[in-house]
Amino acid sequence: MTSTLLSFGHGFSARALVPMLGEGWRVIGTTRTPDKAAAIAATGVEPRIWPSTRPQDVLPFDDVTHLLISAAPQADGDPVLNAFASEIAARADQFEWVGYLSTTGVYGDHQGGWVDESTPLTPSTRRGQWRMAAEAAWSAIPGLPLHIFRLAGIYGPGRGPFAKVRNGTARRIIKPGQVFSRIHVDDIAQVLAASIAQPNPGAVYNLCDDDPAPPEDVIAHAASLLNLPIPPAIPFDQAEMTPMARSFYAESKRVRNDRIKSELGVRLRYPDYRAGLAALLKGEG
Repeated sequence: MTSTLLSFGHGFSARALVPMLGEGWRVIGTTRTPDKAAAIAATGVEPRIWPSTRPQDVLPFDDVTHLLISAAPQADGDPVLNAFASEIAARADQFEWVGYLSTTGVYGDHQGGWVDESTPLTPSTRRGQWRMAAEAAWSAIPGLPLHIFRLAGIYGPGRGPFAKVRNGTARRIIKPGQVFSRIHVDDIAQVLAASIAQPNPGAVYNLCDDDPAPPEDVIAHAASLLNLPIPPAIPFDQAEMTPMARSFYAESKRVRNDRIKSELGVRLRYPDYRAGLAALLKGEG
């Protein structure tokens, strides 16, 4: 029997999941542009441009057994629910598994302290507040087999610090006490695959590695791996940054990941940034 995954916002994390699903899967992924649709098709996934009025882009809800939502919410709410809330609610019993990719930003600032899935949600950024609202909206659909995944900072092939270190644009921005949790995209994929194999509707999981660390340490380690000079340190209050980049520094916390291990049996491939960066560099050849 074929299982069908409909992936809304089929991007970096969703693409990493597909090879881990194994045989017997049909995957349909939405994207916004024809160029991205062509790239999705090249991976064996059926692309649909969404939003779209073209007949060929109609989403085949009748066949869907699994839903993955990666599309980001905006000020007006979750885009998938804005378009399909009634359809999804009416089919809640049809779905075997629904996954919503959220962010650890919903926890807000804890001044470097630890948080877990039971920590109250107190987001301090606008994006975190939108995510919290989206989590609540998805959770409010009766009978939906929803699983919420709160992702830390994502890195992986093509998304690491090496390019900036090589071209001299990397900066070690120093804000005392600042730590971030992060997660390799392959570990996101294996958690999602494990959850699909062991559904637990209503579950919430933090997706991060075992080693929250100051961002300047990651840059310094990347430079050391490349045998290049460590970029100079720049105090946070003197650094030129975009408003979005600066907003990331508004929150500092260490995120616990015990639940993905105890409930899903996940063993992280890259338990810290050192293992992850070494693998990225090896993958570059």
